[in-house]
Amino acid sequence: MSVPRNVGLRDQIVRYFINGVIATAIHFCALTFNIEVLAMQSAGIANGLAAVFGIAASFLGSRYFVFRGSSRGVVRQGALFVSIYAGIALLHSLVLYVWTDRLVLDYRVGFLVATSMQIVISFVANKFVVFK
Repeated sequence: MSVPRNVGLRDQIVRYFINGVIATAIHFCALTFNIEVLAMQSAGIANGLAAVFGIAASFLGSRYFVFRGSSRGVVRQGALFVSIYAGIALLHSLVLYVWTDRLVLDYRVGFLVATSMQIVISFVANKFVVFK
């Protein structure tokens, strides 16, 4: 019996969500540590540094959990992933910089706004470019 194509996509979306929650939690914990413990003054810079931890967790989860059937080598995937996520991290940090440092709004809400944009961009890029 053949499995409908949309079932595989639905499973990927569920796994992507689980992976994203874990990676986002790691990213947010690192951001909170940078701001609250290290007393970094710029939320944008603190977020950029924290993004490294979230990106690493996201890559590992995407490669081995979300998009398991990919045929590309890990080095090629890693290079594409880092390139795409570097752009996403810059966008994420820019949003947080404007939201918090310029508009003086709560960094936690800004983090949610930036992360919402990141979710859509990263799923599309990972599915159709990195792990195709």
